[in-house]
Amino acid sequence: MAPPKRKTGGGRVTEKGSRPGDRPTPRSNSTHTDHEVAASSRYTPKPKRQQLIPPNWIPVIMLVLLIGGGLLIMARYLIFTESNWPTLAGLIAILGGLYTATKWQ
Repeated sequence: MAPPKRKTGGGRVTEKGSRPGDRPTPRSNSTHTDHEVAASSRYTPKPKRQQLIPPNWIPVIMLVLLIGGGLLIMARYLIFTESNWPTLAGLIAILGGLYTATKWQ
């Protein structure tokens, strides 16, 4: 069985004998007779994107971090044989270099 229809407690919105498209003429004392609707001010266009020029230090930092990370990992096996901190520092430096590479436009 279908559920009962929802009753909207409303009534007529327009006057009897009128159509929804009919609008009453405004009765004001103003001399302004232009009845056009203004353009909607709700839409805000996206700001124009500026052309970003990459600073000169971004590729330098990227290369220093990538090469330094690789050297730290190699130093763990050549110099620091008892400790694992150079491996951790090298991996962090390499990840920093990859993150910096994503910022280079």
